Amino acid sequence: MPVPRRDLEKTHASLTAWLHRQLPQAQALKLSPLSGPEATGFSNDTLLFDLSYQEGGQSRDRALVCRAEPITDFRIFPGYDVVQQYRIMDALSGTGVPVPGMMWLEPDSSVLGSPFFVMERVPGRIPTDNPPYHAGGWVFEIEPDERRALWQAAVDALAAIHRQDPEALGLDFLTAPPADADACAWQLEHWSSYCDWVTAGQRQPVLDAALAWLRARRPPSDDPRRLCWGDARIGNMIFHAGRCEAVLDWEMATLAPPEMDLGWFLYMDRHHSEGIGMPRLSGLPDREETVARWEGHLGRPARNLEYWEAFAAFRFAAIMTRVAQQLMHFGILPADSPFAVDNTASRMLARVLELPWPGQT
Repeated sequence: MPVPRRDLEKTHASLTAWLHRQLPQAQALKLSPLSGPEATGFSNDTLLFDLSYQEGGQSRDRALVCRAEPITDFRIFPGYDVVQQYRIMDALSGTGVPVPGMMWLEPDSSVLGSPFFVMERVPGRIPTDNPPYHAGGWVFEIEPDERRALWQAAVDALAAIHRQDPEALGLDFLTAPPADADACAWQLEHWSSYCDWVTAGQRQPVLDAALAWLRARRPPSDDPRRLCWGDARIGNMIFHAGRCEAVLDWEMATLAPPEMDLGWFLYMDRHHSEGIGMPRLSGLPDREETVARWEGHLGRPARNLEYWEAFAAFRFAAIMTRVAQQLMHFGILPADSPFAVDNTASRMLARVLELPWPGQT
């Protein structure tokens, strides 16, 4: 689903000049043409390129990625902080969490029109969202034992994130509840505010009912705040030979009970199968085995997981409402499209919470 994108020729020239400044000793510096998918993402711009140059009599070749804040008048989130994303991945380097090597950060918008960073390009493949991997793509095509290994590697990487000490990593800059606050209550109100921003006073019956459900059943949270990836799913991971080589897309990162991530991981897989009317792929470990593997890494049982799965369903439905609004804003969907209130995420949210669908008798 394409959205307006950058002028790649102009961006190429600006990025080349900027890289000359980052590598003042480099000679014969060249960038390949910039490439990327038709849709560079709903909340970021991703540009792939190869860099070659001479330095100290040696030829250097690097496969790189530029991630930039989107230049758009209609964003999926109120803020998009690539500086924060860079700092998170840089802090995780060497911890056992697989992240790309971070190269350079540019917070000044004057270079490309928005802040950006450059990181190493990790070889491997990313499970597809379009179509969802349960319906097609390379994960659909591989053997069941390969899918099992991929899933286990993903759970292992997720648990590695949750074993990190955010204070020791210097991640106190993250948007998160104060140390003495109820983290669950803070997260719920944070996402309630996001929902208010998205709906802008327009009633959304399923979202309203879900928020009431979540508030009525909110568990107390006395867990230590841990690093949460935010968008924890295999579609944000790079895999090679059954290994997770990199964890990407940290724009939703926060500090919270790690079950917030695990609930999202489980729910997004459910949405990509049950939510679109597709059977779950054979070979993938089921919910019970997935949770048990995660618990083994953390050394404790998962707490209040059903709540966090329901919370994930609410969050994703709110995000999909904003995605629909963006598509209508850019004329990709007609202005009278019902997609903002009637989509797979909103219907799945109603199913998870056993809420009546509007108009259902």
